[in-house]
Amino acid sequence: MITMPQNSPSPKTILFLAANPKSTTPLRLDEELREIEAGLQRSRHRDQFSLEQRWAVSPTDMQRAVSELSPQIVHFSGHGVGAGGLALESEDGTVQLVQGQALAKLFRLCVAPYTDCPVECVVLNACYSEEQANAIAQHISYVIGMSQAVGDQAARKFAVGFYDALGAGKSIPVAYEFGCASISMAGISEDLTPRLITPQIYPTPGSATLPTNPATNPPLDPTDARKLTPVIAPPQATPSPSPTPPMPPLRFEMPEGSVSLDSPFYVERPPIERDCYDTICRAGALIRIKAPRQMGKSSLMQRVLAHGKQAGYRTAYINFQSADEEFLNSIDLFLQWFCASISNELGLDERLEDYWKGVLGSKNKCTNYFQRYLLKTITEPLTLGLDEVDQVFQHPNIAQEFFGLLRAWHEKGKNEPIWQKLRLIIVHSKEVYIPLNINQSPFNVGLPIELPELTEPQVLELIARHGLNWSTAEVAQLMNVVDGHPYLLRKALYEIARGNLTLERVVQVAPTEEGLFGDHLRRHLLNLEADAELAAAMRQVIASNQAVRLEPTEAFKLRSMGLVALRGNDVEPLCNLYRTYFRDRLEVGT
Repeated sequence: MITMPQNSPSPKTILFLAANPKSTTPLRLDEELREIEAGLQRSRHRDQFSLEQRWAVSPTDMQRAVSELSPQIVHFSGHGVGAGGLALESEDGTVQLVQGQALAKLFRLCVAPYTDCPVECVVLNACYSEEQANAIAQHISYVIGMSQAVGDQAARKFAVGFYDALGAGKSIPVAYEFGCASISMAGISEDLTPRLITPQIYPTPGSATLPTNPATNPPLDPTDARKLTPVIAPPQATPSPSPTPPMPPLRFEMPEGSVSLDSPFYVERPPIERDCYDTICRAGALIRIKAPRQMGKSSLMQRVLAHGKQAGYRTAYINFQSADEEFLNSIDLFLQWFCASISNELGLDERLEDYWKGVLGSKNKCTNYFQRYLLKTITEPLTLGLDEVDQVFQHPNIAQEFFGLLRAWHEKGKNEPIWQKLRLIIVHSKEVYIPLNINQSPFNVGLPIELPELTEPQVLELIARHGLNWSTAEVAQLMNVVDGHPYLLRKALYEIARGNLTLERVVQVAPTEEGLFGDHLRRHLLNLEADAELAAAMRQVIASNQAVRLEPTEAFKLRSMGLVALRGNDVEPLCNLYRTYFRDRLEVGT
């Protein structure tokens, strides 16, 4: 035990609050606490801090801990869902969301004149917690929140760097900088995710003085404020008990197309994202993402491209649905379109005339265009995202030549430095039925990613992000219809959260064309009706209450369409929605 000198001031209390409700993504919060505690114990000023902890906190637990312990620093670790709030725990261990308005009311009581031991800093180490941080910052001098989703490792690294710096005697803004640097030093490109928010107005560096709160921290050097995100508010010399302004309504997104990078409705499927992020940073990388339509392939690819961009790479995105039909009838025209499209994405002049001449074949000309122009012109690695390559499968002659070329480039990347600059992401939904030579195909090398449906904990997280506090029975009711299909789940939650439909109504009419999923179901029906063999195979699947054995080609085609799930060598309907709808529309007896 450390004995403090008699004249030493009382240590500052750090209150560590943790919540990881049942069925939410597991977090390594115990490791985060251990690393914080170890850092403080070995720090030069360890006698100036006292670390308290509370686990599985409910809203009542949080309020009691803050009131009883009078901490100077409050640290919350867990889940956040943006405007929906922080995910604390209810009495039965499930999610109970607490929004910024309620948190602001609590922390308003944690400063003078309501207490002689004011809270100096609040750290919300949870995804999308910046909105709650802004609300709390009306009353607390320093609040740290996360501007977007934050990985478990990045969150731990930030916390360790932040408290190591505090233990070394640094001010809170400088400790915040150390926390961000700790993320970068670990090779994680999430150092801009934490945001320090203060109610004070900071002049631009170089002006007279920076206002500070001398009761809590020493004056700030202007360089400390380079990453601060100020929230301008009237000075609060004497806090007023006026009510906190109402929270803005949740901003829901129409569930269509890829999910934007800053969306709170993208749910990660560990370890897929981290595997992709790690792989794309390797020389000559190749990632293959395969899944049925509307499962999140393009959303994942955009995040991998963004990760590459954060790492300093140049990125280019090509959607093959944008290729005109004329380019898909000639390998020469197709490769010219491909090279011109990449040049345009990179903001470079199109120089086909310089490289598309002579007796060399089209593939050699395309290779020279990349090697002698594109890869030579740009100094950074190039991450190339190829979306909807299924379009090329429909043209076997083009597909054999083009995919053989990609495989050749990947092989070059193993030994040739200039080709090691190229990293490829290939996205498709259908199985590759065209007869590609195994040594010329890019579909049997690199990192294979097959996106699964969302698990129950991930579904619960998505429900919470829509601001819905459902019982276990309500969650089961929706999953019994659509299972973990990302698009169908988001479509249902979008309408329910906006008050357009009730859960009961969604479930009641779901397997009908009157229901919410009518367009989605009709598209699948038309595809089956256009292929008699697949329609017959689907009848066989839905006629049974157990998984059935199909010919491999039929099974994988139905899986590529997103209609069935593989169970070993057998298949069954992906969800009861499909079983019920197609039993009626394909006239299958029960």
